[in-house]
Order: sequence, then structure tokens, then C-alpha cells
Amino acid sequence: MRVLENFINGAWVASTGTTLLDVKNPATGELLAKVPLSTSADVDAAVQAAKAAFPAWRAVPPVQRARYLFKLKSLFDQHREEIAGICTSEHGKTFSESYNDFGRGIENVEHACGIPSLLMGQNLEDVASGIDTKVLRQPLGVFAAITPFNFPPMVPLWFLPYAIATGNTFVLKPSEQVPLSQRRIFELIQQIGLPNGVVNLVNGGREVVEAICEHADVKGVSFVGSSNVAKIVYRKCGETGKRVQALGGAKNFIVIMPDADMERAVQNAVESCYGCAGQRCLAGSVIVPVGDAYERVRDLFVAYAKKLVLGDGKAPGTTLGPVVSGAHKDRVLSYIEKGIQEGARLVLDGRNATVDGLPDGNWIGPTIFEDVRPDMVIGREEIFGPVACFMRAKDLDEAIRLANASEYGNASSIYTTNGKAAREFGARVEAGMVGVNIGVAAPMSFFPFGGQKASLYGDTKAHGAAGVDFYTERKIVIERWF
Repeated sequence: MRVLENFINGAWVASTGTTLLDVKNPATGELLAKVPLSTSADVDAAVQAAKAAFPAWRAVPPVQRARYLFKLKSLFDQHREEIAGICTSEHGKTFSESYNDFGRGIENVEHACGIPSLLMGQNLEDVASGIDTKVLRQPLGVFAAITPFNFPPMVPLWFLPYAIATGNTFVLKPSEQVPLSQRRIFELIQQIGLPNGVVNLVNGGREVVEAICEHADVKGVSFVGSSNVAKIVYRKCGETGKRVQALGGAKNFIVIMPDADMERAVQNAVESCYGCAGQRCLAGSVIVPVGDAYERVRDLFVAYAKKLVLGDGKAPGTTLGPVVSGAHKDRVLSYIEKGIQEGARLVLDGRNATVDGLPDGNWIGPTIFEDVRPDMVIGREEIFGPVACFMRAKDLDEAIRLANASEYGNASSIYTTNGKAAREFGARVEAGMVGVNIGVAAPMSFFPFGGQKASLYGDTKAHGAAGVDFYTERKIVIERWF
């Protein structure tokens, strides 16, 4: 069975770790590969390679660094279907979801190609008589990213293109659950001719994460995952003086007003809740129909959810894939059981879902609870699966209060045809990303991505102008010539 390697200093090398984890297809149970749990020694080797490469790489003019990314973007476009297929095999999401997953990553490469413009600083002549001031953006050194299982191609590309375009060097730790997409992506990166050590990849788990956070030569860390781990990463990086952007979990509220275009609103909300089997930080989690819209929204939502086709993501017609692993399936099922124990009413039960011919898949069908209260576990914790919870609100004020009572603040959406209601919602709801008649409020690569409250630890969001800010230091030069 294939054992994955690390990519360090321009070469694929065996990990020094001796523990191997299985990488399985979550729809079929097929063993795809084994991934090593690398050690702190592996991390140190990658960081030292990146550190050694930094002085020469930062001296490469930005326009020349951009040319590497133009090559990479072209190569990614050529292999988009291939990477999408790998993503579906290791993650389980449908092929179209995987195709779009990688597509959003490619858009970040494309945006980073504009680095000569994005890196421009500021200047002002004669701040005082004969004295000029300018602001330079400069790279810092070695950056690292620790990325999650839910978007295997995309999330690492929120960080890697901006890090190297700005003149830094980079170490990636992909999720040990889904390492195959990044393995192939790094094989493609090899083909563009970057100097050795500019990009590196270390597979692994907790030891690798801790080694990255504690390494003295790592200048900054990007993390995406649960809020509990985001908080730990944030603290550890703070203790060692690193920059950190730690994107955490979510409990996203979707408010549906009585004046909404009901059919389209509910259909879109269902897609938000069950796309990628609910395993995304922008997935709708709590549905809040306002006033007399409740019964109609609920009934339509159940009807559309029942139309979802559970199956292998590679099979034509599949609209809902499996969850990523048996362990994650057990976690989601435990939340469903908890909801029943707490007294929520199970309107649609996906616990016993099966798919013909695929007995080893991690299947959970679309699940819906109503009579959910904010103090219930299922009403306040992130489930990260195909489970939707219904809460009631008598008016927009109450709906906003329900959303703002959550410890999370990643995203929130409203469906309405009333501009005043939409404007008020956007202004008052405590979420970093807000959708108006959009169920997945995902910013494009040229805008920042990130939440508020327990959904983001750190003050700099991902990609867009925020990404350039994170990877550069502003140096102010005040000069006078006699």
C-alpha cells in the first residue's frame, strides 16, 4: 500500500514517523493510501529548508514571483478534473462540489498573480519641509498553514499563493484525513520550477501542529478548523511571538422572512445546509422562519430535503455524499441522539440511511429538528453534518437576537424582498460574512474571508487584501536629503 511522503527542500522524502493512518474512500471504504504521523524533526527539516530559501526568494522581484503563479494557475486549470476526482475519493463530496472546491482555490492563485500591484505601498511628499515618508511592504520569513479536512484542495490555497507571492517561504500541514489532493497539487507545484525550499509539505497530526506553533523560526501561522483547536493555536502562537490567523467553527443562522421568494429561498437554504454533507464552516445550521412563515418554510424545507439523493460522490445524480469518516459519522449521530434527549422534535431522521451496494459508506441522510431552543446542545454547538435545526422568531428583532446569542459569528443569511429588513440585518447581525438571499456567504478570493467572536482568533482574515497584510510587514521610511 502506498505510503505518502513529505515534500521538503524540493524533494519527496520519507517521514521519520513510524505511525501510519489509513486514508479511506468514505463512500466505499476502499483503502486509498497510508499517511504518516510525522515528527517534530520533520517539521524542523521543512522549516530549516524554508528559512534557507528565504533570503534569495525575497530578493526575486515581485513581477517574477508572479510569473511562477501564472504557470501554476495554467497547470491547475489543466488538471482541475483530476484533482476534483481525487478530492471526491478521499473526502466523499460530490464531483461538482469537488470541482468547485478546487476552482475556488485556483481563484486565489489567480488573484495572487496581481502581487506587483497588491504589494504597492504608500508615500507622501513633504510631510514637513523637505521630508518625505513612504511605507514599504516587506516579507517576514517562514510561514506555515494547518488546514482542515472539509475542503482538501481549496483551503491550503487560501494561504500558499499569497505567502510565496509576497516573498515569504511556506510549510503546509494538510489534514491527515485527506492528504491526497495536496500530494497531487504539490506534484504540480514541482513542475513550475520554484527554488528548492520555497514550499514544503509535512503530513501529520498533533505533534506536527505543536511543532509548527512552537518553532522559533516560523514567523506566522494560518489555521482553519474547530474553535477549540483554533483557540489553542492562537494561544501557542502568541506565546512564541508569531502572527496568527486562526479560523474556527460556526453555527450559522438562516433567517427567512414572510415576504421572501419562498420556493427559491427554501431551496437555496437546503443547499446551504446539506451541501458537502454539512461539512463546511459556511453551512446553514439553524433555520429561523419569521412570524407566520414558519409552517410553510418547514414544510417546503422537508420536501426539498427528501429529494436529495444520497450516494457516492462520483455517481451521476448524487446530491449528498457521505461524511468523511466513521468517527465523524459517530460524532454527528451522537448529536442527533442528544437532540432527541433534549426534547427537540425529529422531523426527518437520517440515522439509518443506506446506499445500495455500498454497505461500508459513512452514510447519514438529511436530518431536521424543530422545537430547538438556543440552550440545547444541538442549538448552540457546531454539528458539522447534514443536520438542520429549526427555531421560531416572532419578528426580525427576535431573529437577530437568536443569531447574536451564539458564541460563534462566522456567517449568517437572510432571505427577504424587503431592502430595509436586509439592510438592518446586515448592520446588526454579529457575523463576519453575511448573505442576502444567499445561503453560503463565501467571499471571492479578492475579498477577505473570516468570522467574528469564537469563529476567528486573531485580527487578520484570510485571502484578499487581508492575506497580503498578514504576510507582509509595513516599514515606514522617513527621509530627508541635505
